[in-house]
Amino acid sequence: MQEAAAEYEAAIRACEEDGETRLLVEALRGLAVVRHKSGNDVEAYVLCQRAFSAAGATGDPLLAAEALNTRASIDLTAGQIAAASEGYRQALALTFDSPKLRARIEQNLGIIANIRGDLNAALDHYTRSLEAFRAAHDDAGCSMAYHNLGMISADRARWDDAERYYAQSLELAVALGDEQIRAQCLLNRTEVLLARNKFAEARSSAEAALGIFNRIGGERHKADAYRFLGVVYRETGSRSLAEARFKAAIEVAQRIQNPLAEAEASRELAQLYRATGRNQDSLRLLNASHRLFGRVDARVDLVDVTRKTADLEGVYMAVVREWGQSIESADSYTFGHCERVAAYAVAVANALGLSEEDRTAISLGAYLHDVGKVRIPHEILNKPARLTNEEFEIMKLHTLYGIELLKDIEFPWDIKPIIRSHHEKYDGCGYPDGLRGDEIPLPAQIICVVDVFDALTTTRSYRGAMSWATALTEMRNSSRFWDPAVYEAFMGAVPAMEQAA
Repeated sequence: MQEAAAEYEAAIRACEEDGETRLLVEALRGLAVVRHKSGNDVEAYVLCQRAFSAAGATGDPLLAAEALNTRASIDLTAGQIAAASEGYRQALALTFDSPKLRARIEQNLGIIANIRGDLNAALDHYTRSLEAFRAAHDDAGCSMAYHNLGMISADRARWDDAERYYAQSLELAVALGDEQIRAQCLLNRTEVLLARNKFAEARSSAEAALGIFNRIGGERHKADAYRFLGVVYRETGSRSLAEARFKAAIEVAQRIQNPLAEAEASRELAQLYRATGRNQDSLRLLNASHRLFGRVDARVDLVDVTRKTADLEGVYMAVVREWGQSIESADSYTFGHCERVAAYAVAVANALGLSEEDRTAISLGAYLHDVGKVRIPHEILNKPARLTNEEFEIMKLHTLYGIELLKDIEFPWDIKPIIRSHHEKYDGCGYPDGLRGDEIPLPAQIICVVDVFDALTTTRSYRGAMSWATALTEMRNSSRFWDPAVYEAFMGAVPAMEQAA
C-alpha cells in the first residue's frame, strides 16, 4: 500500500506539472482507493472530490461517473447507505456511453437493495447489470451477474430461477477458467439442491466446491461448504457426521473471525440438537448465533442482517415452544397450557402497550415458565387430589429448578426473572422469594395472572374446568394478588384472549 501510494502521488505531481487532466483523475481515484483500503476514509473522500472536480474540467462524463462510483463505494463501506445510493444514482446518470461502467454501478445498487432487504429492487438492479455486461461483451461480468441473480432468486425461494442462473454462471466460469466463481456457483447451488431435497447432488456439489477452495484458498467459503455438508448429513440421518461438519464450519469461522459464517453454522447445529431433544444445547447455540448476528457487518457480508435475525428468532421460538410442549406431554390435563399462557400473556402485554422486544421475552418466558417441573416427581404432578402441604412445598421448587436448568444459558431476552418469579403475588404471599409490589418484574406479573386464569378454566386432575365468567369472578375476588394496572390490562385483554383460545 505504501509503494502504491507513493507511485500514485508521483503520478499526480507529474500530471499536474504536464496538464494531463484525464490521467490526473485516474491517479486521484487510485490514491483514494489506496487511502480507503489503508483506513483513511477522510483523505480518500477528499481525493474523490478532487477527482470529480478534475473530471468536470475534461468534460468527460465517464470520468466523473468513475469518481462518483468510487466515492459512493467509500460511503457504502463507511455505513453511509443513503449517501452511497445517491452517489451511485448520480454516477449511473452519466454512464450512457459505457455499458461496462453502468453494469458495475447497477451491481452496486443491487448490493445496497439486498442489504436493505428489498429483494425485488435487488433483482431489478442485478438484471440491468446483466444486460449491460452483455452489451459490453464482458463474459466475466456476465458470470458474476448470473451468480448474483442466482443468490437473490434463492433468497426469494425461486429455486427454478436460481438453479438456471447458477448453471449459466457456472458455464461461463468454466469457459473463462475462473475457479473462484466456479466454486462459488457450486457452493451456492447446493442451497437450491437442499431446498429440493436432492441430498446426494447437494453433497457432491458442496464437496466439489470445498475441493476448489482447498486448492485456491477461501476460508470463508470453506466454512459455508462444511455447513452445507452438515445440513446434508443432518437431513439424511447421519447425525454424528452432521455434528462434525457443523463444528468444522464453526472452527473455520472462528479462526478467520467471521461472525456471519459462525452464526449460520451455530444456527444449523442448534437445529440438529433440537431434532435430538438436546434443548439446552440448542438454546445455547441459538443464543450464541443471536449475539453473532449482532456483530455482522452488512456492508462487508452484503446481507440483510435484519431478515437473518428474524429467521433465527423464528427458529428460537420453535425450539422453546417444542420444549415447553414436551414438558407438558406427560400430563394430559395440562397439555397446551404453555401455548395458551403465551397467547394470553401477549394479549395482556399488548393491552399494556409493551414493546415488541418485551412481548417476545414474555412469549418465550411463557413457554418455559414451568420448565423446572421436569424435576418434580410424577406422582406429585399427576396426583388426582389436592396436594398436601409437604407435596406443595416440593411443587413450589419448580421455579428454582427452572433457573438451575437454564443457569448456563445467556438469553438474548430477560426471561429468567419470569421463570423464577411467575408465582410471586403483589401482596407478598407468593413464592419462592415472597416479593411484593414493584419488586416483582412486570413480565412475571403478566405470566402470573394469565397462568392462574388458565389453571381455573381448564380441567385438572383434582377438579373440573370453570367457565370463563366464573373464573373472572374468582379472579376479581383475588385481585389483590396483582398490580392493579396488570389486572386491569388483563381484564381489558379478555376479548383478545378469547380470540386466541
